[in-house]
Amino acid sequence: MKLPSARRIWASWLTLYYGISFKRRINVAFSLLIALAVGVVGTSSYYIAAQELQRNAFASSQETMNKTRQILDDKLYSVSKAVRSIMFSDAFNLLMQDVQSNNIADYYVHLSELQYVFSQVTFNEPLIESILIATPIGDFYPVWQRRAPNQSFYESNLYYLAKENYGGFWLSGHTDVFFTGERRVLSFVTKGTQDSFSNTNVYFIVNVSESGLIGIINQHSPHNDYNYFIIDSDGEEVMRTSWPIRHSLRKDEAFLGSISAKESSYFFHTFDDTEYLVNYARSIIEKNWLLFGIQSKDKLLEQMKAVQRATGIIMLLFLIAAWLLSNKLTRVLLQPLYRLQRLMREVEDNRLSVRFESKSQDEVAQVGFQFNRMLDEITRLIQDVKAGEAGKREAEMRALTAQMEPHFLYNTLNTIYCKSEMGENEEASKMIMALSQMFQLGLSGGKDWNTLEDELLHVEQYCTIQNMCYERLFTYSKMIGDPELLTYYVPKILLQPLVENSIQHGFRDRGSGGQIRLEVRHDEGKLHILIEDNGAGMDVEQVRERMKRPGHAASRKGFALYSIANRLNLYYGDEARLELFSLAEGGARIELWIPMRRGEVQWHG
Repeated sequence: MKLPSARRIWASWLTLYYGISFKRRINVAFSLLIALAVGVVGTSSYYIAAQELQRNAFASSQETMNKTRQILDDKLYSVSKAVRSIMFSDAFNLLMQDVQSNNIADYYVHLSELQYVFSQVTFNEPLIESILIATPIGDFYPVWQRRAPNQSFYESNLYYLAKENYGGFWLSGHTDVFFTGERRVLSFVTKGTQDSFSNTNVYFIVNVSESGLIGIINQHSPHNDYNYFIIDSDGEEVMRTSWPIRHSLRKDEAFLGSISAKESSYFFHTFDDTEYLVNYARSIIEKNWLLFGIQSKDKLLEQMKAVQRATGIIMLLFLIAAWLLSNKLTRVLLQPLYRLQRLMREVEDNRLSVRFESKSQDEVAQVGFQFNRMLDEITRLIQDVKAGEAGKREAEMRALTAQMEPHFLYNTLNTIYCKSEMGENEEASKMIMALSQMFQLGLSGGKDWNTLEDELLHVEQYCTIQNMCYERLFTYSKMIGDPELLTYYVPKILLQPLVENSIQHGFRDRGSGGQIRLEVRHDEGKLHILIEDNGAGMDVEQVRERMKRPGHAASRKGFALYSIANRLNLYYGDEARLELFSLAEGGARIELWIPMRRGEVQWHG
């Protein structure tokens, strides 16, 4: 019976192997072992390096995209802020008075007075191409810009869109029809309002240079092969760039289908038989706009190919060296190899502190030294990851601590201004001192912790300011069970947002008679802090649901509670807790249980 071909070949190899000397067999076995060891180490090194390089490349690309999205949002916000600055100007206030009374006699007076405001706005934001204020008594615009004749805003489609979008909206790239030059612009259109006037039919049209905005975005491109473009959720281009022209994205269902509802993400997509990494980030200012960054995957991972080639060359060199030297160095090399093998087993058991040591500098020793360098690199990478995670958690805590309600600062400064104008200088001085002390306590020299005494003083200063802003709206009282409790440390700006919640939400329908009570006592080794009001109360389940979705538009009322709960978790973990109650007789109560600390502590890892 004839043996199969594979078995005959194997039998021939065994006959040849046993026919040579024992030393040669050791050499052959040693050569095979070296080849296997080099292959395993090289492949493992390449896999680890490749995975790390790919993760770093993707993370770097997404980070660049998020920064570019931030630049875009900053510019969009800057334009809307410019419109608000015009609305707050005295020249616009006088104009609105004549619009309200339909007085056209002072048209040129208003046009002249607005020129300084226009020049300041365009100086502060150079991207603004032109500004048009359309009013029933005439159009107002910078005189250095030429108004296109026979182009009335009230007869354009923009007018009807503006009536449907009261809060203002952004219009994708188009040719400016209200001014000469036929320049490509993006337009921000909003209704002009002031507190004293309503239904004035006044509209702002602010045109932003499309090429200028594209230039600013492209300035932050990390590579020449990185393409940016902006489209809306329907795939229509927002700004005219070369990429959407070359590729009709609106008809690319696979491309549009890869876009998720996340704020930012990435996916791979093929254009013209070339695979690209597509990063995108949704604009925070204009939710319907998505900023895309396109980069060739081969270019992105070019460094990984170099690692692949280097790993292959190193493996090949070691295999050649093992084959050439194994005949003479078998006995010398066997012992170091056994030692290296033992070290590898220790590393497999997560003992990364071990290192290969040898007085010789032969190939086997070089393998051991390469192994040491690999262990050093792995140890460094682990430390970097730990340090990065610690920095991320600390930055997250500081970001949560830094939340501030801009309306409070605006109302406070406005009240100070009004009291100064009315001659109530003593009241204004008290408010300024209270605001100064409040900020001093809030900043606390850059520290993350305050004594409970300072934290309560911070709340008192805040209530003093609010009482002066909303006279007779509420009274504030506190009760401390034991004065020694005031010496314990708590995270700074912990209680003021809860009191602010009571004022803004609990007393929103109340003109007077509000009561806020704060109580501190000792409860089984913890600080028990209670804040209670007689306001409108709360739907506890609804607020808890909002706390789970703090970034959602409908969940903003729960953001303060979300921030406090998240900070407590970061600082104390499961040792602290927050409870919400709605009182049957009306009002709400929030209770905190916090571990008692005599000094500042590190955040909970």
